[in-house]
Amino acid sequence: MIGLTNSNGNITYSDEVIAKIVGLSTMECYGVVGMASKNTADGLWELIKVEHLNKGVKINYKNNELSIDLFVVVEYGTKISVIAGNIIQKVRYNVENHTGLKVANITVNIEGIRF
Repeated sequence: MIGLTNSNGNITYSDEVIAKIVGLSTMECYGVVGMASKNTADGLWELIKVEHLNKGVKINYKNNELSIDLFVVVEYGTKISVIAGNIIQKVRYNVENHTGLKVANITVNIEGIRF
């Protein structure tokens, strides 16, 4: 659970809620095909359906700051550095704007390219 205390009281977010905001924000970015999840049985990465986007996101909350790791699949022919920059900007804005939590860093891991 991730908590925030302000003048109105305490607000608590589950990791799943934060991950869902991150996943939906990521999917809105141009060039993103989907989120990736590692299949632990055979070590392969697979695309995640929209209902389970939070499985492609890892959240760490320490010292009142969020660290976010994303695992994405991008479209072939797009510039990966531009896509990653857009993801970082959009995710940071949406998480901070919707929740009031501070995002310390975002790491975008490109797990695959889809043709």
